[in-house]
Amino acid sequence: MCGSFGYKVKELVVSIPFGKVMTYGQIASLVGNARAARIVGGIAHYGDPDIPWHRVVNKKGGLASGYPGGRLAHKCHLESEGIEFIEHNDEYFLDIEQLLWWPKK
Repeated sequence: MCGSFGYKVKELVVSIPFGKVMTYGQIASLVGNARAARIVGGIAHYGDPDIPWHRVVNKKGGLASGYPGGRLAHKCHLESEGIEFIEHNDEYFLDIEQLLWWPKK
Protein backbone atom coordinates (compact mmCIF):
# COMPACT_ATOMS: atom_id res chain seq x y z
CA MET A 1 0.00 0.00 0.00
CA CYS A 2 2.84 2.44 0.76
CA GLY A 3 3.81 2.63 -2.90
CA SER A 4 0.27 2.97 -4.23
CA PHE A 5 -0.91 5.98 -6.20
CA GLY A 6 -3.62 6.72 -3.63
CA TYR A 7 -1.20 6.60 -0.72
CA LYS A 8 1.19 8.99 -2.50
CA VAL A 9 -1.68 11.39 -3.25
CA LYS A 10 -2.73 11.45 0.40
CA GLU A 11 0.84 11.98 1.61
CA LEU A 12 1.28 14.91 -0.76
CA VAL A 13 -2.03 16.56 0.15
CA VAL A 14 -1.21 16.31 3.87
CA SER A 15 1.99 18.26 3.16
CA ILE A 16 0.26 21.28 1.53
CA PRO A 17 0.83 24.25 3.86
CA PHE A 18 -1.96 26.28 5.44
CA GLY A 19 -3.06 29.01 3.02
CA LYS A 20 -1.62 27.29 -0.08
CA VAL A 21 -3.16 25.02 -2.73
CA MET A 22 -2.23 22.44 -5.32
CA THR A 23 -4.14 21.34 -8.42
CA TYR A 24 -5.47 17.89 -9.21
CA GLY A 25 -3.22 17.64 -12.27
CA GLN A 26 -0.17 18.90 -10.41
CA ILE A 27 -0.65 16.23 -7.74
CA ALA A 28 -1.21 13.52 -10.34
CA SER A 29 1.99 14.50 -12.14
CA LEU A 30 4.07 14.65 -8.96
CA VAL A 31 2.98 11.18 -7.84
CA GLY A 32 3.70 9.59 -11.18
CA ASN A 33 0.75 9.83 -13.58
CA ALA A 34 0.27 13.24 -15.19
CA ARG A 35 -2.98 12.10 -16.85
CA ALA A 36 -4.68 11.03 -13.64
CA ALA A 37 -6.13 14.34 -12.40
CA ARG A 38 -9.64 12.84 -12.33
CA ILE A 39 -8.39 9.92 -10.28
CA VAL A 40 -6.95 12.40 -7.78
CA GLY A 41 -10.40 14.02 -7.67
CA GLY A 42 -12.01 10.66 -6.94
CA ILE A 43 -9.53 9.95 -4.17
CA ALA A 44 -10.31 13.37 -2.69
CA HIS A 45 -14.07 12.89 -2.99
CA TYR A 46 -14.07 9.57 -1.15
CA GLY A 47 -11.02 10.25 1.01
CA ASP A 48 -10.43 10.59 4.71
CA PRO A 49 -12.15 13.79 5.91
CA ASP A 50 -9.18 14.53 8.19
CA ILE A 51 -6.95 15.15 5.16
CA PRO A 52 -6.98 18.80 3.94
CA TRP A 53 -8.65 18.06 0.59
CA HIS A 54 -9.95 21.65 0.54
CA ARG A 55 -6.42 22.70 -0.47
CA VAL A 56 -6.83 20.95 -3.83
CA VAL A 57 -8.40 23.00 -6.64
CA ASN A 58 -8.67 22.84 -10.42
CA LYS A 59 -6.00 24.23 -12.73
CA LYS A 60 -7.81 27.57 -13.03
CA GLY A 61 -8.09 28.02 -9.27
CA GLY A 62 -11.73 26.93 -9.32
CA LEU A 63 -13.57 24.93 -6.70
CA ALA A 64 -14.77 21.33 -6.73
CA SER A 65 -18.47 20.71 -7.34
CA GLY A 66 -18.01 17.28 -5.75
CA TYR A 67 -16.63 18.71 -2.52
CA PRO A 68 -18.74 17.65 0.50
CA GLY A 69 -21.21 20.50 0.86
CA GLY A 70 -20.48 21.76 -2.66
CA ARG A 71 -18.44 24.64 -3.96
CA LEU A 72 -19.57 27.05 -1.23
CA ALA A 73 -18.33 24.70 1.49
CA HIS A 74 -15.04 24.37 -0.39
CA LYS A 75 -14.82 28.17 -0.57
CA CYS A 76 -15.57 28.56 3.16
CA HIS A 77 -12.82 26.11 4.13
CA LEU A 78 -10.27 28.01 2.05
CA GLU A 79 -11.48 31.39 3.31
CA SER A 80 -10.87 30.15 6.85
CA GLU A 81 -7.20 30.01 5.83
CA GLY A 82 -7.24 33.61 4.62
CA ILE A 83 -7.67 32.81 0.93
CA GLU A 84 -9.67 35.36 -1.07
CA PHE A 85 -11.77 34.75 -4.16
CA ILE A 86 -12.88 36.50 -7.32
CA GLU A 87 -16.43 35.80 -8.49
CA HIS A 88 -16.98 35.35 -12.21
CA ASN A 89 -20.23 34.06 -13.79
CA ASP A 90 -21.48 32.67 -10.46
CA GLU A 91 -18.24 30.76 -9.89
CA TYR A 92 -15.40 31.51 -7.50
CA PHE A 93 -11.71 31.50 -8.33
CA LEU A 94 -8.60 32.02 -6.23
CA ASP A 95 -5.34 33.51 -7.47
CA ILE A 96 -3.69 30.27 -8.56
CA GLU A 97 -0.38 31.93 -9.47
CA GLN A 98 -0.04 33.44 -5.99
CA LEU A 99 -1.29 30.47 -3.97
CA LEU A 100 0.05 27.45 -5.87
CA TRP A 101 2.48 25.45 -3.75
CA TRP A 102 5.29 23.24 -5.03
CA PRO A 103 6.99 20.83 -2.64
CA LYS A 104 10.75 21.00 -2.35
CA LYS A 105 12.49 18.04 -3.93
